[in-house]
Parts: sequence; structure tokens; C-alpha cells
Amino acid sequence: MNAVPPRDLSLRKPLAWLAETDADIARAYEQVGLPPKRSHDPSFAGLLRILVAQQISVAAARNITARLEAAASPLTPETFLALGDADVRAIGLSGQKVRYGRALANAIADGALDLAGLEGTDDESAISALVAITGIGRWTAEIYLLFALRRPDVWPAGDLAIRGALQRLRGHAARPSIAEARDDAEGWRPHRSAAARFLWHYYNHPGVPDTSA
Repeated sequence: MNAVPPRDLSLRKPLAWLAETDADIARAYEQVGLPPKRSHDPSFAGLLRILVAQQISVAAARNITARLEAAASPLTPETFLALGDADVRAIGLSGQKVRYGRALANAIADGALDLAGLEGTDDESAISALVAITGIGRWTAEIYLLFALRRPDVWPAGDLAIRGALQRLRGHAARPSIAEARDDAEGWRPHRSAAARFLWHYYNHPGVPDTSA
């Protein structure tokens, strides 16, 4: 029997604020409660895990990451670059993600990307620095800001699950566009990160009617 993951108590206050602000959030929050804890460390390893998880299932990403961390321990730019392409492919990364991982590792190793320096930048400046690296798009950068840097007001409007959750939450006939998702979340500032975390939880929660077909 799978253990129930611990709930993220740090989201209690922002979600209470969101529930007071938005009746749909209040109804859904009553239904599914707090999201589980989830985080990434802000190092190369944490960002690489996010990159690996792009466009594959959670289970597949978890398995690939476990094999990668076993092959390169600790997982640093230097240990990753020391692996041969064939080794990384055998672990489960596609050829494209091998190139992306190497671009990230090289950028950090040669100082083109200073992850520690992102701590003191605003959200858009941090996103711009990240998307300058081959293979890192806006979604990956936003997930890093949200789960590794713990920024409070990040809204990954391009995420399909978030837009599917918005469709359910609002009772829309179709999944909203990225622009519509951005507009919908304007009233959730300055707690859009908590809203995003909640909507992922709501989307995946058993028993929530699926209207996204």
C-alpha cells in the first residue's frame, strides 16, 4: 500500500487567501485539500532533473534520474560531462536530451550560467538567463523558479495540466489557451505559485470529474 505523501503546510496561508479571493478555488480546496510536498534543489542536479522530466511521464523521469544519479555521483556538471554519450543514452536519455544536458553542464562549468546568482534576480531576469541555454524553454525555467528557487508568484500558463485543471475548475467546455490562462490568473497575484501547485494537485486528485475530453 502506497504511503500518502506529506502535505505542504507552507501553502496553507496562500491557499486560504486564494480561497477567500476566488469561490472556485474555495470549492476545489474544500474537495481536495493541500497539495503534497514537492521541491527540487537549486543546483545543476535539480535543474537537470527538471530537464529530464520534459515531455515524459513522472515514473519514467524518476527511473531515468535514479539511474543517472547512480552513474554520476554526486551529480555535478563535471561528473555528467565525464559520462560518454552512449552511457547517458543507455541510462534512458534521448539524443536530444543528452545534448541539452551537456549544454547546461558546459554553461555552468564555464560560468555562462550562474545558478547561485539567480537567487538575487527578479523572475523575468532569471527566466531570461535560463532560456538562453539550449534546451531550456520557458516551462522548464518556470518550474525551476517555482520548485527550486521557491518564488511565490510564478505562473506556468503553458502547462497543459494547469490549463486542464482550469477547465475543470471553471467548468469550461474546452481547455483555455495560454493567453486565457494568463488572464484568468491575474486575480491570484501575488500567490500564483500556490495556485499552480494547487491546480496540479486538483488535476491529479482521484474523484475529480474529468471534463477535459
